[in-house]
Amino acid sequence: MTARRCGRTWRFRFGACLLLLVAAPALAWNAAGHRISAMIAWESMDAGTKSAVGQLLRRHPEYERWQARAHGGDPELTAFLEASTWPDDIRKDRRFYTAGREEPTATLPGFPDMERRLHWHYVDRPVNPGAGTGPAGGVIDRQLAVLARIVGDRQATIAERAYALPWLIHLVGDAHQPLHAASRYGLDGQGDNGGNLVSIVNPFAARYPSMSLHRYWDDLPGPPWLRDGRLASAARSLTALHRPPTSPGTPEQWLDESWRLARERAYPPGDNAVPTISATFHEDALAIAGRRVAEAGYRLADLLQQLLHSGPRLEDRNDR
Repeated sequence: MTARRCGRTWRFRFGACLLLLVAAPALAWNAAGHRISAMIAWESMDAGTKSAVGQLLRRHPEYERWQARAHGGDPELTAFLEASTWPDDIRKDRRFYTAGREEPTATLPGFPDMERRLHWHYVDRPVNPGAGTGPAGGVIDRQLAVLARIVGDRQATIAERAYALPWLIHLVGDAHQPLHAASRYGLDGQGDNGGNLVSIVNPFAARYPSMSLHRYWDDLPGPPWLRDGRLASAARSLTALHRPPTSPGTPEQWLDESWRLARERAYPPGDNAVPTISATFHEDALAIAGRRVAEAGYRLADLLQQLLHSGPRLEDRNDR
């Protein structure tokens, strides 16, 4: 997610299992949400697609950093999980820059440039279409199609495809977070930046009860430090609760689902300036988040199998 799409932590329940979390900086979904979706996708993909994905990620310039940071037993799975959070991780990486706010930094080998591309993570479609609004901010709707085309293009360079793949993995997850597809606008045409400008009180987060509505949603999938056995257990819990969708759908449909959820269920009811999250709303939000994280994983697996079903054929263009 982007700099405007960030959060802290609290607790998330998979079915009857309650995970108690500690507060720590996170990104949206937050790292746990993206890793859980990635784990579900990995377990859903066939061996050929896993191999193709692994070959491409091995060509990414961050591959060695991912391995050193995660210390995973399976290098291909490790790279896949780390790639799922990489577009958020670079927000705090000084090698990268934010366009319009900072001067460009030196381009390192393997990268097209070092821009953080914050506008790729969301699209601000109004949940109240009657309000006066300008063009929707964010380009996730367009960028998902662009990235999928690059990843599946055997005529693209390996560097292009290796760079695009982590972004595609990540943005599939982002597209399933309701407040990454919508904003609420006032009569003056000013939006709430996907709930980032809506302050709420969350009584279920004892240490950090005051937060933005967007941050509240970002943290629903679990603690950002979730890894290894606990990550696998969380993924299994969600796949037990939520079977694969009957149809994988399209990115446009995923975003439309998120927009409808944002319009109907992402905002607390009432007109309080700073609403307090109720137990009923909280339970519903937890269920929605769990289902959306699982759907993102299943759909990511299906998409990658479509794009890479015959393997990446790196040997064809490994000189570029």
